[in-house]
Amino acid sequence: MKRILLLVLTNVAVMAVLLITTRLLGVDRFLTANGLNLTALAGFSLVIGFGGAFISLLISKPMAKFSTGARVISQPQNADEAWIVQTVEKFARQANIGMPEVAIFEGAPNAFATGAFKNSALVAVSTGLLQNMTREEVEAVIGHEVAHIANGDMVTMTLIQGVMNTFVVFLSRVIGYAVDSFLRKGDSQSSGPGIGYMVTTIVMDIILGFLAAIIVAWFSRQREFRADAGAAQLMGRKQPMINALARLGGLTPGELPKTMQAMGITGSLGKMFSTHPPIEERIAALQQNG
Repeated sequence: MKRILLLVLTNVAVMAVLLITTRLLGVDRFLTANGLNLTALAGFSLVIGFGGAFISLLISKPMAKFSTGARVISQPQNADEAWIVQTVEKFARQANIGMPEVAIFEGAPNAFATGAFKNSALVAVSTGLLQNMTREEVEAVIGHEVAHIANGDMVTMTLIQGVMNTFVVFLSRVIGYAVDSFLRKGDSQSSGPGIGYMVTTIVMDIILGFLAAIIVAWFSRQREFRADAGAAQLMGRKQPMINALARLGGLTPGELPKTMQAMGITGSLGKMFSTHPPIEERIAALQQNG
């Protein structure tokens, strides 16, 4: 319940900020008496598309901590926590990035990395991961998450999401205007957008949003292969990552909040919308790469 409420409140806050921003910049006035102002619409689409993506990126760390209940390990309380911090520190040094915050959260086997900047990211592992894997396998999972940070995956996915959002906002309104103009052809008395524009825009936002999600998910799956290879490189051999993936394939993955799924070690089961490739494909890719 807390996660759902948090997601709703965050979306409302982001939309409020973006609507105020577009009003202050004057780029929300793309429907004029002379028709559709494509320049203003492009500006509006860019602000909404990239604004939403970057706001989500900037608040990703505090959102991740709050929604998963992750506790940052500022002072290790036991040998396991000390080992996790040392492992993250070792990999961060090898990857030439700043030391991420390290956190632990209660739950089934899973892990994630998030944060807006390479040198101030967050790596979190679940208690289930520690309880169900060998240290070597956990080390491989941590290497995978550090590789995500080193590869700049958080920013890359934000840029891709921003581009997709921009196209969705722009195209849905162009199509909405075209449909509305067709439906009101010959009606010289009416002014402003009609019901055809409003309904079409909403429908196209949904349809194009689904198509955009498929494209973003495809990029996310390619990024997972790179992070697996990155973990193998950090460890100096690929077998620990293969073993970790094989074990994960036999476990019930911990469910992460939707905003965190793209950075977790396991993902959704859907094919086109899955942020992660099937475990079997990831293992095969590691085995094939020398």
